[in-house]
Amino acid sequence: MWRKYFGKRAIIYGIDIDPMCKKYNGLSGQVRIGSKTDEKSLASVITEMGGIDIALDDGSHRMEHIVATLKILFPKLNSPGIYLIKDLYTAYWRQYGGGFRSMKNFFNKIRDIIDDMHLWYHREDLKEKLISNSCQAIHIHDSIVVLEKNKVYPPVHSKVV
Repeated sequence: MWRKYFGKRAIIYGIDIDPMCKKYNGLSGQVRIGSKTDEKSLASVITEMGGIDIALDDGSHRMEHIVATLKILFPKLNSPGIYLIKDLYTAYWRQYGGGFRSMKNFFNKIRDIIDDMHLWYHREDLKEKLISNSCQAIHIHDSIVVLEKNKVYPPVHSKVV
């Protein structure tokens, strides 16, 4: 599907912990075996790829894994770049480490980043500096969050005369 969407020239890598996925290596992209929370493994794949423009987190869907992977990959993402996290309905399920109104629900982490993005309007310390300093926009859809990485500019207030 991603080959069809991005075209023949796209460099596509998938990382999975299941060694059985190796059988898909070379079909429409490259498959590497590793954990999404293993910084050394992820860095190795990014180096092999020559950088990363788009990251799609479709891993374990566990809250602690989503947060760990975001903290590892977002700073390594090229700018401009796109970081997508899907299947976030699991943020509301306790068996994935979330839960409705739970402090561990991933949408609370997104709220921290949103607050950081609005640092111009409050005096609180940044909670996710490595992400927020280069997160230009956040798009929230049903079960998907998209973070845009790009240069962040302070707001400009203009007067029209």
